[in-house]
Amino acid sequence: MKEAICAAASEKKARDIVTMDMRELTPTTDYFVVCSANTATQVRAIADNIEEKLAESGAHFLHKEGYREGEWILMDYGDVVAHIFRQEAREYYALEHLWADAALTPYED
Repeated sequence: MKEAICAAASEKKARDIVTMDMRELTPTTDYFVVCSANTATQVRAIADNIEEKLAESGAHFLHKEGYREGEWILMDYGDVVAHIFRQEAREYYALEHLWADAALTPYED
């Protein structure tokens, strides 16, 4: 699922896509997928594409928030949580630093 999320984000030109291995750090999810975009419109387009592509394979998110604002959209798929940020919000919240113990894997399409 994390690869499908990364691929769907990449299709909409998401930048700096990484997966974070959260299995040893939190019981709530296995992976974070983190990416960024330049505008709120692009953030929403990335989220829409993730939702559409995963729905095609029968996967539906459990929870989504932040869509209206388009600064940081969180999509919870259970084992994987996608975080789609506007670049400034990503720098401000710095999930990669907050969860510095998580192994980071850059996505390469």
